Amino acid sequence: MPFAQAPDGTRIHYEVFGDPRGEPLVMIQGLGADRRGWIRQRRAFGSRFRCVVLDNRGVGRSDKPAGPYDLEVMAADVVAVLDALGLDTVHVMGASMGGVLAQIVGVRHAERVRSLVLACTACRHLAWRRELLAEWASIASVRGMRALVDEAGQWLIGPRSRHRFRPLVGMIGPLALQVAPESFVAQIEAILALDDGVRFELRAVQVPTLVLVGSQDILTPVADSEEICSLVPGAQLEVIGGAAHGFNFENAGAFNRAALDFLQRAVTRVGSV
Repeated sequence: MPFAQAPDGTRIHYEVFGDPRGEPLVMIQGLGADRRGWIRQRRAFGSRFRCVVLDNRGVGRSDKPAGPYDLEVMAADVVAVLDALGLDTVHVMGASMGGVLAQIVGVRHAERVRSLVLACTACRHLAWRRELLAEWASIASVRGMRALVDEAGQWLIGPRSRHRFRPLVGMIGPLALQVAPESFVAQIEAILALDDGVRFELRAVQVPTLVLVGSQDILTPVADSEEICSLVPGAQLEVIGGAAHGFNFENAGAFNRAALDFLQRAVTRVGSV
């Protein structure tokens, strides 16, 4: 069972799969999710890339230190995994909170990044989203993760998909129930503590960047992705019609096609430089 050790001693669990000769792609999941959140990407991306998925601190098989957590530290956890694998540079794909971590890796460790895919994410706080996340933290702390799953589901999955993908939603829910409320709250507090000023550093990003969002995402709406694109030079925006926040599994086909098409072009571009 492979682990990388973060600078503060926290053990970060990771898994490698896919084409061992492919270019390396690191995939970072969001709030409360572990590496299994990429289940609907494994076959598609593994056929072309050497994929690295990790459990952020606090979830999965990674250590679960007491809070507070810090997104800057969690981005450094990702770099610790790269170091453990001896990977100098990688493509980085992050969803939701994982997209914020990917942004931080992109600006703090630019020399390690070949390209960025930023999915269903944002680059600054909004008052209503702060209130929502604080409410989720309160629900998890007081009423537990089962109540939180029921409350948060409407923000993550579109109404049509709740019926079409009922078995899949039934699988994702129990995964969330495995997260300790304390770790979930610590991740939320890390999100809320991040300085909004980091977004201005996105102007220094020099690698190919794709920003993906669902047209029905109500947690990180299209305007959030548009703002990221306005800051990252040459960033490409793609809106997936009919998709909500959890569209990497809700609309996996469209997500995979868009991200793989971009990554293949990024591979060709980087390889020709």
